Amino acid sequence: MTSQLFSPIRLAGVELANRIVVSPMCQYSAEDGAMTEWHSTHIGMLANSGAGLFIVEATGVEARGRITHGCVGLYSDADEAAMKRVIDHARKIGTAKFGIQLAHAGRKASSQRPWQGAGPLSSGENPWETIAPSPIPFGPGWHTPREMTDKDIATVTEAFVAAAKRALRIGFDTIELHAAHGYLLHAFASAISNKRADRYGGSLENRLRFPLEVMAAVRAVVPSSVALGARLTGSDWLDGGINPDEAAALAKGFKGAGADYVDVSSGGLTHAARNPTDPGYNVPLAEKVKRDAGIATRTVGLILAPQQAEAIIADGRADMIALGRGVLNDPRWGWHAAFALGTEVARVPQYLRVGPKLWPGLTMKG
Repeated sequence: MTSQLFSPIRLAGVELANRIVVSPMCQYSAEDGAMTEWHSTHIGMLANSGAGLFIVEATGVEARGRITHGCVGLYSDADEAAMKRVIDHARKIGTAKFGIQLAHAGRKASSQRPWQGAGPLSSGENPWETIAPSPIPFGPGWHTPREMTDKDIATVTEAFVAAAKRALRIGFDTIELHAAHGYLLHAFASAISNKRADRYGGSLENRLRFPLEVMAAVRAVVPSSVALGARLTGSDWLDGGINPDEAAALAKGFKGAGADYVDVSSGGLTHAARNPTDPGYNVPLAEKVKRDAGIATRTVGLILAPQQAEAIIADGRADMIALGRGVLNDPRWGWHAAFALGTEVARVPQYLRVGPKLWPGLTMKG
């Protein structure tokens, strides 16, 4: 039987060898937004995971849009040059294609790295001003963000466009906007974090206006040869927050603004929000978005076993699956999934010797 997980998929002008995507995962290891040797190692390793696409971690479109001092950015020539070095290197040694997730952390910016506390930066930790649709903190003790003006909205939109142009110069195959996990575009979309009384707040149409304007502005500079998408929230898991119907409306709006795909995640809007912990808990959300919006859809979240991933694709519940911590735990997840599903996956020549045709140890139990 032919594996659906390992069948190719075309997104605009980009063809991926399979439906496995390495999810963007923050490494908190940049220097003033610039990638470091850690990123060369991390990305180089997962470029050989067997996934068809690797997506670079949430990348701040301006310095104040980073989550932490260690987050990657793409707002300076130095950032662009450092990222190009890393991606050029990873292309030479890996089999995956490459995408980037452009982001603005909004009210969740100016934060500590996870291993330093994961809270808001204190006065002695060089904090910066945060911005948001409304002056509502992410949680107790967090910075109160400044409510964005029309000028701020225009500035951030242009920052997304400028970062997209840099991403094109670097040579990314896909570009996606981060409109999930409580960051700026998501914060505008949710009625919990957006209490504005102007054309960017109130009704669902108004709350979706800014994310859709950003998508349209970025699409205007991204050619059809590069796939453009967005990660969005299928549910805030909070009363009064984004629900699956609103998520589908956002996906439909993104499609109308030029998006080629969406990635359905969930949660992260407030400090108190908690996601479910069932395997594949976002799959029903992705299935609804795919059905209602009619757009290529990726799902993510506790997808663990190859057979689970295969069933999601074969049953038409999503078009792609994304792995985060699962592929950190097993950096050759795609290789092992291919073997489990009776197929093969591309490997660089140096690693062909551990393929099923050349290594009998693959079928032996220790």
